[in-house]
Amino acid sequence: MTKPNSPPVDTLIIGSGLAGLSAAKKLSSKGLNVVVIDKGRGVGGRLAARRIGEAVFDNGAQFFTARSEKFQACVNQWIKAGVAEQWYKSYPGQPNGHPRYRGVPTMASIAKHLAKEQTHLQSTRAQSLCHDGCLWRVQLESKKIIEARSVIITSPVPQALELLNQGDTQLPSPILERLQKIQYESCIAVMAVLDGPTNLPDPGALALEQGPIAWISDNAKKGVSPIPAITIHASGNYSAAHFSHDRLAVGRELIEKARPLFGDANVIDFQVHGWLYSKPIITDNDACLLVSDGLKMPPLVLAGDAFAGPRFEGAVLSGWSAAGQLQDIL
Repeated sequence: MTKPNSPPVDTLIIGSGLAGLSAAKKLSSKGLNVVVIDKGRGVGGRLAARRIGEAVFDNGAQFFTARSEKFQACVNQWIKAGVAEQWYKSYPGQPNGHPRYRGVPTMASIAKHLAKEQTHLQSTRAQSLCHDGCLWRVQLESKKIIEARSVIITSPVPQALELLNQGDTQLPSPILERLQKIQYESCIAVMAVLDGPTNLPDPGALALEQGPIAWISDNAKKGVSPIPAITIHASGNYSAAHFSHDRLAVGRELIEKARPLFGDANVIDFQVHGWLYSKPIITDNDACLLVSDGLKMPPLVLAGDAFAGPRFEGAVLSGWSAAGQLQDIL
């Protein structure tokens, strides 16, 4: 059997999105030894930014709201740190709603802020997860082994179940059935560089409830890009129907369908990205799930926006809840 590459950590967190980073920050503040791993190159998950030449895009999550006092206090700290600001309260012709906040200069800036002073290993894929009754043993794709007294998985639930299955970790039928009820919506995102400004009115964003386009934003008006650049998010139905199609062809089609929304500017370059697990559409009722409760296994928690609600705030609250569960055990 392969030996672990270092002494056991208190908590290993799989996924460096909002839930994982929020849990790590809370546990680390209590003096616990926490390591976060993620298959992606950068922290943040769907808090993603991309560049095409001089153009800069928010290509994943576009904004967030704060509906609880606890999370609003956290947002205020981010604003004070200069990594977030209020973007808008309404579209033209729409009533004011909850303030929409954005990351500064991009949404990814918030994730990078959360990841400071934390141990996180990017481009690190967990391949299997098993335990000996006392410790979790996580084998990485690199064949390295990390041992941990507890584990939090914040990956989308289908990926979490596959990881457990690879390590032959059996879950009781009621838990498995509960998790299998969770469903996600995919999203095809197009990032397009323009040769001139759009005619989108301030604040430079538009959400649509019908048709193939669900969202379009002007990254220049948003303050993200120094040159004209738009992000287009396809609807859930369109994304599901076209997710496996040729990405460039899909991108061209979405640009043409969105053209009446952004005006006469021409697209001079574009890229396409597919978010397979973009947004949970059926979520669990609890903020996180202590899978190991009552079972003969070390502490294991599942967390993410599929538990506390399909919003930015939900992911943070779920991470905090997962950390709270472990603080009571470790």
